[in-house]
Amino acid sequence: MKSCLKGRPGFTLVELLVVIAIIGVLVGLLLPAVQAAREAARRMSCSNNFKQIGLGLHNYHSAFKQLPKQMGGTAQGSRSSHGAAGGAEPQGDSRLEASWLVGLTPFIEGQALWEQISNPYEATGNWGTTTMNPMGPHPMRVIAWQNGYFYAPMMTTIPTLRCPSDPGRGLPGQGRTNYAASLGDAMLESAEGAYDSFGDVKIVGANPITYMPERVRASCRGMFIPREDMQFRDVLDGLSNTIMAGEIVTDLGDRDVRSTHVGVNTGARPLQNPNICDAGRDPERPQFWSDTLPANLTESTDAEDVRGVKWFWGRPFYTGMYTMGAPNSEICAHTQHDTQFGNYPPSSRHQGGCHVLMGDGAVRFVTDSIEAGDQSQSNVFSGASGAAAPGNKSPYGLWGALGTRGSREVIDKDI
Repeated sequence: MKSCLKGRPGFTLVELLVVIAIIGVLVGLLLPAVQAAREAARRMSCSNNFKQIGLGLHNYHSAFKQLPKQMGGTAQGSRSSHGAAGGAEPQGDSRLEASWLVGLTPFIEGQALWEQISNPYEATGNWGTTTMNPMGPHPMRVIAWQNGYFYAPMMTTIPTLRCPSDPGRGLPGQGRTNYAASLGDAMLESAEGAYDSFGDVKIVGANPITYMPERVRASCRGMFIPREDMQFRDVLDGLSNTIMAGEIVTDLGDRDVRSTHVGVNTGARPLQNPNICDAGRDPERPQFWSDTLPANLTESTDAEDVRGVKWFWGRPFYTGMYTMGAPNSEICAHTQHDTQFGNYPPSSRHQGGCHVLMGDGAVRFVTDSIEAGDQSQSNVFSGASGAAAPGNKSPYGLWGALGTRGSREVIDKDI
């Protein structure tokens, strides 16, 4: 008896394997495109955040006729109350150490946070509850006070200050930021400016350092000068030709040359040669520091001495950038200390460059290959032999010229 069942069509094993292989090839081709599309969306969001910051800066200037101060806040009252090492009370003042981002908070949808910062703040510690002064304590001591006091506003993450392409989060970040103020193409005196934490011209003993304002005028050539009121009228080169802020990466704990603190402990400094720390790169992995640094370089062992992790603090290492080293080049502190100036270029997790915010509010993407002059040339500053004299054009080409507000350099190239 014949079977009434007919043979049913189906895939052979070879055909199935061919189909799987084709699908695998298609996935391999499409996955990079999907990843690129996602990064493009993150990059667009990052640019939009920067535009919001630019709009906030212009609104701030319209309201107060000046830019938010880099290193502002409250001046030091007395040495026994500001909460420094050896001081007993943590409620003191910020000692003019607050960054430009602090005053900007109510203009970038941070009104509630600004209310906390600009009013007395109650904190609980080993001595019970104490009231901290408006503008908070010294930013260096944001987490751990000697007696357990804690100032929460400094630890707050502000979404507008974060680039979605940067995955950094958590400690040692104390409120991370991916955006930093432009301090120009020279570093001398750019850590504090001409004034001390009391708001007076710096002194030695009881005598004012009379040459300090002159040195600041000569070398602090960017949109922001620490502890000084800056206005758009100070930008003689034109707002559209001057960088106001730049993007920076936050540290991931991987010894990236763009985020880990390496300083010079002896010999020539980045003031004379901004490229001096390049010798500390790992030859096989140049994006990271070598395990064995040259004798003149020192890597900080403090977990907090890393880039982009303290949005509240106005020191250049944390919330500043310079137009000396090209975008995404290595950082190089003038000394071993994170409170000092140095060669701190902008950086990003985007491919091939980073965003900068121009004075007119426009956001531009600057490539790593922008013309940046001779990186071994001395900064422009006064009072030393071998330095580029005050008033000279930037030694760092087009990139350096974009960072100066009044050097009268003609910019005829598209960035």
